Amino acid sequence: MTHGLDVALLVGAAVLLIAVGAVRLSTRLGVPSLLVYLAIGVAIGESGLGIRFDDAELTRVLGFCALIVIIAEGGLTARWSLLRPVLGVSVLLSTVGVVVSIAVVGVAVHLLLGLDWRLALLYGAVLSSTDAAAVFATLRRLRLPPRLVATVEAESGMNDAPVVLLVILLATPALGAHPWWQEALLVVYELIVGAAVGFGVGVGGRWALRRAALPSSGLYPIAAVGLTVLAYGAGTVLHASGFIAVYVAGVVLGNARLPHRQSILGFADGLAWLAQIGLFVLLGLLVSPGRLAHALLPAVVAGVALVFVARPLSVAVAATPFGTALRDQVFLSWAGLRGAVPIVLATIPLSERMPGADRLFDAVFVLVVIFTVVQTSTLAPVARWLGVVAPAEAAELRVETAPLERMGADLLQLEIPSGSRLAGVHIDELRLPVGAAVTLVLRDGTGFVPAPDTRLKVGDSLLVVATEQVRDAAESRLRAVSRRGRLARWFGESGDDRDG
Repeated sequence: MTHGLDVALLVGAAVLLIAVGAVRLSTRLGVPSLLVYLAIGVAIGESGLGIRFDDAELTRVLGFCALIVIIAEGGLTARWSLLRPVLGVSVLLSTVGVVVSIAVVGVAVHLLLGLDWRLALLYGAVLSSTDAAAVFATLRRLRLPPRLVATVEAESGMNDAPVVLLVILLATPALGAHPWWQEALLVVYELIVGAAVGFGVGVGGRWALRRAALPSSGLYPIAAVGLTVLAYGAGTVLHASGFIAVYVAGVVLGNARLPHRQSILGFADGLAWLAQIGLFVLLGLLVSPGRLAHALLPAVVAGVALVFVARPLSVAVAATPFGTALRDQVFLSWAGLRGAVPIVLATIPLSERMPGADRLFDAVFVLVVIFTVVQTSTLAPVARWLGVVAPAEAAELRVETAPLERMGADLLQLEIPSGSRLAGVHIDELRLPVGAAVTLVLRDGTGFVPAPDTRLKVGDSLLVVATEQVRDAAESRLRAVSRRGRLARWFGESGDDRDG
């Protein structure tokens, strides 16, 4: 038994280190890291090194555990100031948009592939959820307006909850035992109660962490992540949605001035990467490559219906009432990335031994691989074509800055790319609000403290310290100057994402 454990630890550590190194390689090659992790799982599986794994039930359980961590990290790193303006759109995308997507894909699969209605709708339900891990890993590397990024991230954090409920409902043998309106009310109940539980745990945890004098700073990140898991457990015990509880608790905790906040965010980020690596490798192990060729046709049919019909229609239904610009709607449609979540959801009917579940799982796997490659590789060009690229955005640095925390301040980093109107502007012409200041400029590998008359250049990296009260105003001002230069105010540019 001990020898078997030693071998398992050896293989596990090797896979983990290879996956960590692959992140760097995938970034250089422009290949999504999730595909690298899937490939590692396939390579060590039955068609590669010969490790046989076919336990769908265990994959489902471990997949849910990984999703809890990934969604918790998304909530902890979501800023309420950016989330609040897009909350309405994100909620509609996560609810009404999901229903629209299920209906469109279900009809297409039923008519074109001849599947029965229940299985066809299950295709739509499994594919209707955007993937938090794929969205966070992809969009945060692009220079996009915070409003668009916040919309997609919030949607990916919230839509898992209703989708999981609907997939379980469609996959259970007891479907149809109750009237449809009772099932609909049950879903609404689970979402509302789950959100309330998450809010309660978040508020209570925020109060406790602010007043707790823990003996080690390393205990604060563990406690914060533990609170999000507690929210999931409390929600499920109350027969509510644990996933929405996790996300809401994460948002509440992540936007509180907690002790060692940067350590909390860094710890959650590391756990989320570990969860992603483990999840994708496990899913790669579960798949049988020999069956994938037969799944190509249903994957393409469902994928085309999803990406080119269902997703744009879902976005239009959810975003049009809020006056979202057409170009933003087009980008939101293309940015609805699928990843591990649909594959994990496909293990639910597989573990229930539902007829057609094997083909569904294979089709979803093929679809995720194909459309992830296509969408992630074209997101940046599509953003430029639509004119939704943000030339320069300030990003929070996740470093341990205890003195800044005591002063209620944040450390921001800003790089000046080619085309930004920040180039040529003097430091004093930035007109940052009182409480924000450029403390360091890195130019050609050399750092220096800028003077008021220091002229910024393309390629400069700026470190900006801003108090909590003026952080948003400082970011808006930097966006405005990046777009219109030193005369941004004269042109009426406020730095809001909707300007221009």
